[in-house]
Amino acid sequence: MARDYYGILGVAKNATDQEIKRAYRKLARELHPDVNPSEDAQHRFGEVTTAYEVLSDPQKRKVVDLGGDPMDGGARGGGGDPFSGFGGLGDIMDAFFGAAGGGGGRGRGPRSRVQPGSDALIRLGLTLEECATGVDREITVDTAIVCDLCRGAGAAEGTGTKTCDTCGGAGEVQSVQRSFLGQVVTARPCPVCRGFGEVIPDPCRQCGGDGRVRARRNVTAKIPPGVGDGMRIRLSGQGEVGPGGGPAGDLYVEIDEAPHEVFVRQGNDLHCNFRIPMTTAALGATVPIETLIDGDYELDIEPGTQPATELVLTAKGMPRLRSSGRVDGRGDLHVHIDVVVPTKLDDAQRDLLVELAQQRGEDVPSLSSNGSKPGGLFSKLRTKNHR
Repeated sequence: MARDYYGILGVAKNATDQEIKRAYRKLARELHPDVNPSEDAQHRFGEVTTAYEVLSDPQKRKVVDLGGDPMDGGARGGGGDPFSGFGGLGDIMDAFFGAAGGGGGRGRGPRSRVQPGSDALIRLGLTLEECATGVDREITVDTAIVCDLCRGAGAAEGTGTKTCDTCGGAGEVQSVQRSFLGQVVTARPCPVCRGFGEVIPDPCRQCGGDGRVRARRNVTAKIPPGVGDGMRIRLSGQGEVGPGGGPAGDLYVEIDEAPHEVFVRQGNDLHCNFRIPMTTAALGATVPIETLIDGDYELDIEPGTQPATELVLTAKGMPRLRSSGRVDGRGDLHVHIDVVVPTKLDDAQRDLLVELAQQRGEDVPSLSSNGSKPGGLFSKLRTKNHR
C-alpha cells in the first residue's frame, strides 16, 4: 500500500513547494536526533525526510499523485538512513534552513568579475539667462573609463584568468560547525579570489587587474530651457565604468543657478522692481521695460498708479519644464512699481508743486516741514493765504 507522504508532512495534496518545505523544516527541528533522541522520534524523522525527498521531486510527486509509491522496491524504508538519497550534507541543510538561511547550505556560486559602474555627480554653474533659454555646455569630468590596454579584461596581453586553487572556482569556502541541530555548514567569499572563482596571475600593468582606469574627458551636456537651481540632468552611460569593464553608470549634472541683478525667480515666475517718476505715476504713460527673454516690452502705466502696484505680464517668465523634458508654456513676469519722489527741487519746481497743491485743495507744507529758512517760499504762501 502506498504511503501517505502528504499526511506524514501534514500538508494538503495541493500544497505548494514552499508549504512543503516549511512543513518539513518545522518537523525536522522537532524530531532531529540531536534534539529528540527517542527511538520513535528517530523513526518519524526518517519518515519525514523521506516524505520531503519524494514531494520535493516533481517526478516522484507525480507518481504519488497517481496513487503509486516511488520508494517501493526496497529503495528505502521508513526506518532507513534519513540522509540517504540527498546529494550530501549541503542538500539536507538546504532543505532544513533554505539556501539563503543561517545554515549556509549550498553556495550561490562565483560572482561575475564584470560589475556595473556607479553614478557620478558634477555641479554646473549657469546664469538665469542660460537657465531660461537652455544651453549646450562642454564639461570636464574625472571618472573611471575602460582600460585601453587590456580592454577591461584585467589581464596582461596574451594572458588570462585561471581557476582559484583555494575555492576550486566556487567563489566561496565553507566551514562546518557543530550545533544542537547537528552540523551546520556556513559559506563565505573566498579570501583569495574575493568571490570571483578565478584569479589573474599576470594583471594588466596599467589598471592592475581592475579593467578600468581614471581619466579626464569632455562631455557635452545639453541643458533644456527652464532648469532651476538644484535640478539634476541625467546623462545616461556617462558615469563611472564598472569593475572588469562593466557598463558605465549615469552622470548627473546638478544646476547651480547664479542670482540675477534685476530678476528674482520664484518657480516659473519672475519678479522685478521698476522705478517710475511720480509724474509718470500720476499722469500715466507707456514706457519700455526689458524682459529676460523677449527683449523690450511696452509697459502701460495707468494714470494714478500707486507705489507698490504689481503689474503681471502673462507668459513673460521662465519656461515651464515638465518631468518628461518638454517645455509646456511659461510663467509670468511680476513688475513691482516703485514711484520715485524727488529729493531735490529748485525754486521753479517748488512753485509748481505748491501751485498744484493749492489747486487740489491740499495743505501746503509749513516752513519747518522741509527745513526752509524763514522768509522762504512756503512762508510767503502761508502769509498770503492768511490775508
